[in-house]
Amino acid sequence: MQLQWWSILPFVVMLASIAVLPLVPATSHWWEKNSSQLTVALVLGLPVAVWMWFALGWEPVFGAVVEYVQFISLLLALFVVSGGIFLKGDIQATPRNNTIFLAIGALLASFVGTTGAAMLLIRPLLNTNREREYRVHTVLFTIFMVANCGGLLTPLGDPPLFLGFLRGVPFTWTFSLAVEWLFVNAMLLASYFALDTWYYSQEPAADILADKTEIEPLGLRGASNLIWFVVIIAAVAFAPSIDAEAIEEGHATLMNWIPVREIIMLAAAGASFKLGDKRARFEDNQFEWGPIAEVAALFIGIFLTMIPALRYLDEIAGSLPLNEITFFVFTGGLSSMLDNAPTYATFFEMAGQVAHPGGATVAGVPELYLRSISLGAVLCGALTYIGNGPNFMVKSVAEARDVEMPSFGGYIVRAYMYLGPILVAMVLLFLANSLWAKLIGVVLVLLLLANNVRLLRSSRRLALADA
Repeated sequence: MQLQWWSILPFVVMLASIAVLPLVPATSHWWEKNSSQLTVALVLGLPVAVWMWFALGWEPVFGAVVEYVQFISLLLALFVVSGGIFLKGDIQATPRNNTIFLAIGALLASFVGTTGAAMLLIRPLLNTNREREYRVHTVLFTIFMVANCGGLLTPLGDPPLFLGFLRGVPFTWTFSLAVEWLFVNAMLLASYFALDTWYYSQEPAADILADKTEIEPLGLRGASNLIWFVVIIAAVAFAPSIDAEAIEEGHATLMNWIPVREIIMLAAAGASFKLGDKRARFEDNQFEWGPIAEVAALFIGIFLTMIPALRYLDEIAGSLPLNEITFFVFTGGLSSMLDNAPTYATFFEMAGQVAHPGGATVAGVPELYLRSISLGAVLCGALTYIGNGPNFMVKSVAEARDVEMPSFGGYIVRAYMYLGPILVAMVLLFLANSLWAKLIGVVLVLLLLANNVRLLRSSRRLALADA
């Protein structure tokens, strides 16, 4: 059965609900409840699942449900374990210290996953900045770097790359993306430092004084939970899960039905919750289930309603102008709206079926295309709240600490303002082949750096005026 364009409308309505309902006075309070979010998700998702079952067979629905279970199990396990680890202390929330926080988070993301790194760093970062009035930009850059762009170096870093690893991409291949990883994260760090310095110069004097006087040395509480982090990472790397493909093809064994990986991860989460430091979890981190409940409720609707959206995308793939740059644009653009893991999988399969551009092949896919697909899926997952699972979780944790985060649309505006130009520069410098494109990329980088210098000079003038 060939799907029509209108088959994507339930998915569009799902996205519109996430974007609009929190802003409408008549529905904003109702939408805050997880039960309300789950109601919308199921009202839109279940009819689509039934329709797809009868129209296309049970396999697409089964595959979507399996991917959702794998997705939410990993997020849940990392959320619970990270909630039991607390970086105690309170250092001064200077632009330099905040930038160091983000740099460490970006590096950790590739090795403990973007979800694990984001959940580990967001609470101490918020604690450090609690005396400051301007904090929203710090949370935004945490989403950009720690929850997304930092996870580019290993398959453990971000779910799309893990799907590539399961499809035969060598574990170490993603290290070949180190130059792009360094460029994007270095540019983000430079932009953040300049922006935070500018905001710091406008902080009320009383807040700066409180930040300077309320200092406590850093230390780690709940360190035993690091063991469970290792268990989860090992399970992701080595343990098998449900083999949906074998089941759908009818030659599955008993082990193909058993989600060993998810059982290990959830057992580690349970052990962490039961045996971990209660003070670190409930007093220091003020652990609550709200953030993961919100992600679980919304993404069941997203996973179900995007079944026809992904199928329609697959059907029109042959008419798309696919090359090294457009693979990045299509994968990245759709990853920001469809969740980056299934979008990566769709374009991964597509890249193996189009004309080979020459050069090496990795896991049956031209390496030039795999590079673009990987960069697009990971980096562009930061462009919306729903592009990657940790985005919503960081948002929810920040809002629980009284940070007024932007709306769905407001976040997109800021993401394209701060991250968008850096991604364009990266494409021009590292993916485009023409000399003129690379020259434009250099000019764009110089303009971005010049804007950082402008912010730093402006903040210095403000500081001198206050003095």
